[in-house]
Amino acid sequence: MLEEIAIENLGVIRSARVPLSDGLTVITGETGAGKTMVLTGLNLLMGGKADPRSVRPGATGAAVEGRVRVAGRPEVLRRVDEAGGEVEDDGTVVILRTVADGRSRAHLGGRGVPQGVLAEIAEDLFTVHGQADQLRLRTSAKQREALDAFAGPAHQRVLDRYRAAWTERSGLLSEIADLTTKGAERAREVELLRIGLEEIERVDPQPGEDADLAALVERLSNAEALRMAAQEAHDAVAGEDADGARENAIALVERARRALDGAAHSDAALGELAVRFAEVGYLLGDVATDVAAYVDDLQADPAGLESAHQRLAELNGLTRNYGETIDAVLQWASDAGLRLLDLDDGGDRLRSMQQRTAELDGDLARLADILTAERTHAASQLAGAVTQELHGLAMGGAHLVVTVDPAEALGPYGADLVTFLLVPHPGAPERPLGKGASGGELSRVMLALEVALATASSTRAASVVGPGLPGLFDGSGAALVGRTDAPGTAGEQSDDGALRRTFVFDEVDAGVGGRAAVEVGRRLAALGRSTQVVVVTHLAQVAAFADAHLVVTKSTDGGGQEVDGMVTVTGVREVRGDDRVRELARMLSGQEESETARQHALELLESSVVGR
Repeated sequence: MLEEIAIENLGVIRSARVPLSDGLTVITGETGAGKTMVLTGLNLLMGGKADPRSVRPGATGAAVEGRVRVAGRPEVLRRVDEAGGEVEDDGTVVILRTVADGRSRAHLGGRGVPQGVLAEIAEDLFTVHGQADQLRLRTSAKQREALDAFAGPAHQRVLDRYRAAWTERSGLLSEIADLTTKGAERAREVELLRIGLEEIERVDPQPGEDADLAALVERLSNAEALRMAAQEAHDAVAGEDADGARENAIALVERARRALDGAAHSDAALGELAVRFAEVGYLLGDVATDVAAYVDDLQADPAGLESAHQRLAELNGLTRNYGETIDAVLQWASDAGLRLLDLDDGGDRLRSMQQRTAELDGDLARLADILTAERTHAASQLAGAVTQELHGLAMGGAHLVVTVDPAEALGPYGADLVTFLLVPHPGAPERPLGKGASGGELSRVMLALEVALATASSTRAASVVGPGLPGLFDGSGAALVGRTDAPGTAGEQSDDGALRRTFVFDEVDAGVGGRAAVEVGRRLAALGRSTQVVVVTHLAQVAAFADAHLVVTKSTDGGGQEVDGMVTVTGVREVRGDDRVRELARMLSGQEESETARQHALELLESSVVGR
């Protein structure tokens, strides 16, 4: 239940705090005062799209804050906890939306969340209806949704199973089409993969073999140059000169060591240097040995070089087609083998998917039959319930017909075409809501439908195996819901322990007047006994039935000019007693001090009390 909304700098509203009753709350005010902005703020709290143009001119940003009672709503409480938000000790949670610099931010229980989270929570808490919703009610899809909602949770579970089977079947059909229509392309891919794997298997490359062969070819191709370089290095370290003298690096180092060693008895420092020269001599001797061994091992091998060139050419052929290196070629071969197994398994997969599709076809046909039977049963109940509601809305001769006709084929929601037909008065033909209903008639059908759905939800009377749903009015138009002996009062929990939803109507009384307007007000008041109802209205006949009456006001400067060049709402105030009579008189005649209008307003208030 929504307890209050606080709005700042939204549209024409500078600052307003809107407290809401747990029954029927009406919001009235002069045209342009900002009544619709209250619903705009509520839409933001429900995760609706934010329009930067809705920020009040001259302000840096807009903010809407709502306090919602969520105790007894396990799904909502779970979602708040998942988002990291906090629920207050009194069972309420604060929702905040801000709009600034063209960007919108959402907060739930003090924690920033995506606006989609607010939309998810709103589905469990709110139902909003306006003129756009009446237009949507004209479509067959929305009419089917309304019938499914009326049919109850057991029906919804069957529909969920049907939807899951339909979704799985659609995915399988897409895969089957892909397998069958791309058969030739798959065959070409199989052939190319097999050719590549056969070529790699024939060459039988080893990891890193291409790098090793390249190094071998480079060595064999330059064998003579390598031998000469190594021999020269050996001679410089340990070889003999042309005269047979052994004046090489080793001999020179040894001469230096002996010279220092002979004088070491006079200075210990020279002794240490002599030791270091000895170490250098040992190292040069080792290097000389290694270089000599390298020269001995390095032999020209024309046959080995030719063989290495041939092998490298084979490997290069693989790297040109399957990867830059032999390691990449081997990885391609591994991936190709797995892909080939997958493609070779295509026939088995196709047969398996076709078999599963056939099973789903049987499931869908069976579930569709159940849905049709349940919808057909619920259609007569819904038609009767709405017809009774219409009789209480000054449409005594009207009745609703709900038809469930077979579709040409199974669809995403079954095999039914649901149509709402309205007979506005005796003798009139049945005509679809989308073609034959006026705006006023659609408003009342919408209200009647919501009353039927709300009552069905709270009493479970909409079960397709249960009795027909009673209307909320007796034959005289007196309210049944709202009597002192009626079960439950506004704000209490329903029989299943779940708190009732909040219904918001934006000028549901559009196109309605006279006695019909009175009955709309009475009907909304009756609905307010089992749910929270918020109504923006311009009709005094409706406002008279409210449990709480809020008036949106605007302020101007002393000269009658609008402050800052625009309307500025200073607040939303609840009117009672004489103030409420004055507001109703203004709504009736535009002259709040008119004695005739005041008397009429008093009569409306008195009759609304009697009619409750």
